[in-house]
Amino acid sequence: MRLQRLEPAFFRIKTAADAQQFMDAHPTFSRYYLQRQPANEKELEAGLPQLATNAALQQLGRETTAAFPDSAALRRDLGELFRRVHYYFPDFRAPVAFTYVSGFLGKDIYVNDSLLVLSLDWFVGPNASRRPDLPQYMLRRYKPAGLLPLLAQNVASKYNRHELTANTTLDAMVHQGKALYFASQVLPCTPDSLLLGYTTREMIGLEANEGRVWGHFLEKNLLYSTTPFLVQKYVGERPNVPEIDKTCPGRVGQWVGLQIVRKYVTEHPEVSLGRLMAEKNAQRILNESHYRPKR
Repeated sequence: MRLQRLEPAFFRIKTAADAQQFMDAHPTFSRYYLQRQPANEKELEAGLPQLATNAALQQLGRETTAAFPDSAALRRDLGELFRRVHYYFPDFRAPVAFTYVSGFLGKDIYVNDSLLVLSLDWFVGPNASRRPDLPQYMLRRYKPAGLLPLLAQNVASKYNRHELTANTTLDAMVHQGKALYFASQVLPCTPDSLLLGYTTREMIGLEANEGRVWGHFLEKNLLYSTTPFLVQKYVGERPNVPEIDKTCPGRVGQWVGLQIVRKYVTEHPEVSLGRLMAEKNAQRILNESHYRPKR
C-alpha cells in the first residue's frame, strides 16, 4: 500500500515557483484534486503559497499531524481495507494514496480508480482550532475514527448499482443500506454507531423501536413516494426526524435500509457481496428479505 503524506511538502511552499515545483512533483494529485489545468495555473501558483503560509492553516496542520501521527498505522489500516475490497472484488486495484491539508477548500475524501486523497484536516476532531463548516450532527463523523467508514462508503459507490429511473424512498433506503453494508464487510470491527455517525443513545433508541420506525414508513405510505422533499426528509441529512420521534436521528431511512439488506443476506447466504452490490432492484431485496420487525 503506497501512502505519501503531502503536508510537509505543502507547508514548505513560499513562492509561486515553490507551488509549481510542488504541483510538478505530484502530477496526478494536482490534476485531479487541485484541478490543475492551463486555465488556472496562475491562480494555483498564487493561491497555494497564500494557503501554505497562513498561520491558522499552519496551526491546523500541526493539529492534523498530532491527530494522525503514525503514517505506518494509517498505511496498514488502508492496506487492510483495500485487501478486503480486493477479496470481494478481485478486479479492484488499490489507488495511490496521499494525505493533505486542504483548509476545507478541497473534498474531505477524493477517490477514483487511480488516486485517493485524504484531506486529514477534516478529521482532526472536536478539539481542532478550525472545523469544517457543517452542522454539529454532521461534524460527529469528522474525527479520526470516522475516516475509514466514510472512505469505505465512498469506495462502495464504485460497485453499488441501482436503476437510474428508480427514485422512490425505498430505492434510496436500500441503495444507502447497501453502501453501509459494504462498509461493514470491509471494516468488520467497526460498530454501526461509527458507520452511521450516530450516538450510542441514538443506536439504542433505534434498535428498541425498530418496529415502530418501520411501521411509520408503512402507515404513511412513504416507501413508494417519489417526492424528492420526502425522500430527503427520511434518507438525507437532518439533525432528527421529528415526524417519527424527536429523538429519532436523521438519515433514519439509511439505517432501515441497512437492516433490510442485512435481513436479505441472512435469508440468502449464497449471495456474495458482489452480487448484492450488483442487484439493482430494491423491491426484490425488500421482498426476499422478509423484513418484518416486531412492533
